[in-house]
Amino acid sequence: MRLHRSCLLAGGAAGLAFGLRRTLPYVWFHDKVVLITGGSRGLGLVLARELARRGAKLAICARDGAELERARAELAGRGAEVLAVECDVSLPAQAQSLVDQTLHRFGRLDVLINNAGIIQVAPVESMGLRDYREAMEINYFGMVQVTLAALHHMRKRREGNIVNICSIGGAVAVPHLLPYTASKFAAVGFSEGLCAELRSCGICVTTILPGVMRTGSFVNAMFKGRQQSEMAWFSLSSSLPGASIAAGRAARRILRACALGETYVTIGLAAKILRFMHAVLPGLMNRAFALGTMLLPRPGGAGPDDVAEPGWLHRAPLGPLTKLGDEAARKNREVPWAPPT
Repeated sequence: MRLHRSCLLAGGAAGLAFGLRRTLPYVWFHDKVVLITGGSRGLGLVLARELARRGAKLAICARDGAELERARAELAGRGAEVLAVECDVSLPAQAQSLVDQTLHRFGRLDVLINNAGIIQVAPVESMGLRDYREAMEINYFGMVQVTLAALHHMRKRREGNIVNICSIGGAVAVPHLLPYTASKFAAVGFSEGLCAELRSCGICVTTILPGVMRTGSFVNAMFKGRQQSEMAWFSLSSSLPGASIAAGRAARRILRACALGETYVTIGLAAKILRFMHAVLPGLMNRAFALGTMLLPRPGGAGPDDVAEPGWLHRAPLGPLTKLGDEAARKNREVPWAPPT
């Protein structure tokens, strides 16, 4: 009888814990002030929509003012209180101003989500020093600068959450994405080190390593080399269900990690397998990727001195194969002239 009662109590406690784990992320963000960099489209906008549903107060930023205003109007229409700041996070003064404006508007900053980033696609022969510098300035230094601007306030309050959207490319080097991969490796190192140093200050830092997400971002990715061929494989891998993760699912997992105080999260089965295999057999994985490059476009086309161009200029006629990705691009405002669905 006692054993039976103990089992019932244990089962009830487990059920309660599971229920709280599922419910907490939906109530935890209510009335929280959340700053999202790169919040006008793609994953940043998907996160903002989820947070609006949960009653958060939002600050979003982007470099394109018109794009930013469209996102602000949509989020306000969903009932959210929104501050939209035109900002290039790679510039220290603008990063500081972004945080200052958020504090002036709301009086505090509870959660910082470092999401802004760029991605360039091409073989190493087509990448120049300018490409590496641009990736580092936005993907790495942009994260560092906004974080440092926010830290003084969070340290003073001895509380806060920082969520750094990195990439599986920050743990496993992906061919034809070298500037992006290098900057994301740096971002992961910064995020993990920050997590260790700030825990005692009451600040939780979450490092997120998502796999390829179906946000429609391939439309605005930057391409060099044989641009149409590069765009073809990249848009395909960003659209197929087995190869990519639905944006909404990824956003909900990210917010759950933040609310629960998780420190390191890999999103997507493929990304988890890649990270595990690389940790256990890095040499084998490097050889496997070397073989994989044989399936990617050969060198040629736009070279190191050429300016990368956005994917929408080099669409390949893949029809239904990229249907889900194209729908995501429209829904998540990667195609700026398309209404949200």
